[in-house]
Amino acid sequence: MPTPASLRLRLPGRGLFGRLLDRLPSQCALCRAWPGDVLCDACLERFAVTVPRCLRCAVAVPPGQRCCGACLREPPPLDECVAACDYGWPWNRCIGRFKFSGEAGWAAPLAAVLARHPRTAALLAEADRVLPMPLAPERLRERGFNQALAIARQLAPARTDAQLLLRPVHSPPQAGLDRAQRLRNLRGAFCVAPARLAELRGAHLLLVDDVMTTGATLFTAAAVLRQAGAARVTALVLARTPAPHG
Repeated sequence: MPTPASLRLRLPGRGLFGRLLDRLPSQCALCRAWPGDVLCDACLERFAVTVPRCLRCAVAVPPGQRCCGACLREPPPLDECVAACDYGWPWNRCIGRFKFSGEAGWAAPLAAVLARHPRTAALLAEADRVLPMPLAPERLRERGFNQALAIARQLAPARTDAQLLLRPVHSPPQAGLDRAQRLRNLRGAFCVAPARLAELRGAHLLLVDDVMTTGATLFTAAAVLRQAGAARVTALVLARTPAPHG
């Protein structure tokens, strides 16, 4: 697994010129330290701190507590979910540049943030396949790339499979919806490639995504995989939206 300090911001297809650029000193995108990496070690230590989180949905919980109240009352279809950080500054800014500004080279440094989590290596090693959360065709054309796939390929290039879990239906925007509304909005959004159903029987599948808000999208995908025969479904997400206070 590459260490965070070794991952530089790289854009695909730059050839020899790109490799020469990668050898030049860089500036940290957060603290502007020079020379340094795109995300320097000091900023990673400051902003990517591992905190206690719910085993099933990755929301922050008090020390010593394994699951949040919601997951105890209604266990989700994920056996385990790991989040590297909360979705707030500076990660919302970095992810925004990655997803919405065409800066696909952010995949490597953001994957390095996820790789720092103590559980990431074990979940990757245990998984039979690593499945990036798919985008509907309309969203993929709009964005130009799947950010979850870009991160997954950084973490496990040999076992990343983007053709097993599909999202053929474009769901209406999720913004502003609560968890129950999001779940209703996602009905029928995901499916397993019909010709590959047999591959799921007894498999351990690891989902990868950039942001987890309420968990509705990941839970819906995990339920589809379980119904198709997967024995265990886990998830790695870069950032988790904090639970609302009160």
